[in-house]
Amino acid sequence: MVLFVTGVCHRTCWYCPLSSERKGKDLTFANEWLIESPEEAIEVAHRMSALGTGVTGGEPLARPERVISYCSRLKEEFGPEHQIHLYTGIALDREMLNRLAGIVDEIRLHPPEEVWDTILTSDYVASAVNAKEMGFDIGFEVPALPDVGVLGQALPVLDFLNINELEWGGHNADGMRERSYALEDGLHNAIEGAREWASLISKEEKVHFCSSSFKDSVQLRKRLIRIARNTARSFDHVTRDGTIIYGNLVPHEKDREWLKRLKTGSFEDQGDHVELSWRVLRSSAETLSGESCIIERYPDRGIIVEVTPI
Repeated sequence: MVLFVTGVCHRTCWYCPLSSERKGKDLTFANEWLIESPEEAIEVAHRMSALGTGVTGGEPLARPERVISYCSRLKEEFGPEHQIHLYTGIALDREMLNRLAGIVDEIRLHPPEEVWDTILTSDYVASAVNAKEMGFDIGFEVPALPDVGVLGQALPVLDFLNINELEWGGHNADGMRERSYALEDGLHNAIEGAREWASLISKEEKVHFCSSSFKDSVQLRKRLIRIARNTARSFDHVTRDGTIIYGNLVPHEKDREWLKRLKTGSFEDQGDHVELSWRVLRSSAETLSGESCIIERYPDRGIIVEVTPI
């Protein structure tokens, strides 16, 4: 599960990929769901049979009590085997590390680009050393910028270095244009050249490169499939991408008689419309008077991907 603690952040990284719906806003999401309590996060985790949680933002530790509250409840609910990793741009001191001990398993530090050249004398390496001594799995997570290779000198004190392919977003578009960066292709948000910038250091054993296409086509797809399997209704069709497809009918009065002939549980009456198997609806559409369509959306009442009128 992805736990987005807050969109608030003390940093102004030009490459930040956050959307305008989240950037700078003190909102909490579990996956795509806006939530207000740890119990709601636990519900979302159960719906996808989550094996772990990635805590992110914004800057999650701009709201440390929120992080501690949510992570503590997740551990209480799912036990120590529920792996929790925290992404933060703050070089954590021992006091904060002590507060996170036992509820966070792995810390992913994001040192700002301006300290990369002097990373060995930075607070981030000192924080990594302390975290390692205290039993955390510890590493850096950074975007693939032209000088990302200089972080190789920190590998001896890290368990890992995660490099994410640089991505074009709404808020960082001006920064991309100022640097004359361009999209690699028309299918993804990856920046041309980012893969090459990370290519040499990515050969190191501790370094992991995460492409834009992997995040889009693998990580998200697997998460959606897990949610769909747990939440799909008997008449929902689950696609290979983890979306669900169903029929949507706005019935006229005489259509109600047709609905009564359907098996119990083969449709849901939502008041102003009825949801049912898209195949059943399409095969009978010519005999029905109400407006009908086929809907594809993310599972668990997630965003609508496509609406096809019948």
